[in-house]
Amino acid sequence: MPSIEVTGLSKTYKVYKKQEGLKGSIKALFHREYEDVEAVKNISFSISQGELIGFIGPNGAGKTTTLKILSGLLVPTSGSARVLGFTPHERKEAYLKQISLVMGQKNQLFWDLPAIETFNLNRDIYEIPKERFNEVLDDLTEMLDVGDILHQQVRKLSLGQRMKCELISALLHTPKVLFLDEPTIGLDVVAQKNLRQFIKQYNEKYNATIILTSHYMDDVKELAERVIVINDGVLGYDGDMDNLVKKYAKNKIIRLNFEHEVSKEKLEQFGDVTDFHALKATVEVPREDIKEVASKILKELPVEDLDIAEVPVEDIIRQIFENHTVLE
Repeated sequence: MPSIEVTGLSKTYKVYKKQEGLKGSIKALFHREYEDVEAVKNISFSISQGELIGFIGPNGAGKTTTLKILSGLLVPTSGSARVLGFTPHERKEAYLKQISLVMGQKNQLFWDLPAIETFNLNRDIYEIPKERFNEVLDDLTEMLDVGDILHQQVRKLSLGQRMKCELISALLHTPKVLFLDEPTIGLDVVAQKNLRQFIKQYNEKYNATIILTSHYMDDVKELAERVIVINDGVLGYDGDMDNLVKKYAKNKIIRLNFEHEVSKEKLEQFGDVTDFHALKATVEVPREDIKEVASKILKELPVEDLDIAEVPVEDIIRQIFENHTVLE
């Protein structure tokens, strides 16, 4: 039996339609107009136990709404969702003790207390035996290298340190299913890499099913073999990550800063110039040529700094939906 089974899932919100001007505001006091907004539109997918899935899409695509339905925070308008054999919105205790939802922009730690206080509270909430609690806490603390900060006030921790403690708090009961909504948002490159490494370790060690949403292509590429792409509530792609990259991310981006001015015509020898200023520019280059082109640029141009990056996730998603085809 799949760990997660979603069939024809839809979610519609009624949103207040504000009228313009003073007259409209007065009218709204007596008669409010609403409109239906479809956040999720008839999506279906199945996930096996232990899979780590990248769930990607632009802002407002329906990712967070889907995760909230799967974690039991929202009731779907139509369709069905089953997680570990449970219907999420029934919020049965046996279900809630086997899942966890971590949102990168939401805090569950007590701001004025050390993180260890939240951990101890969660031990009581989830009724974790003390010996098991200590074993898991030691394991997670070592994996995340945060042993020296557990007794510091949360307010005094860096964003990266807080995010690590948020993860520990969410994982002390070793959930079978973990929903991660933008866990690396706002973190620096080093902190992102450390967090990705931990997520991968946790998935392998505890065989947890993980759904990861992220705007960072590096997160998804490094962690997920399979991706689900959603846009405007519609599922556009569900399949192999490598296939997605080969089909829709054929180029990479080279960002350049120059010591002195370079002409756009000169840059166009190396690839498609997508952004240009006299002292900085962005060039898009076929993936297979990236090393050769970068080396050539360094030799021939007055480069002060060079950075190679993936094409933004939003651009890849746009290409998928312009194709108007759901790919397998």
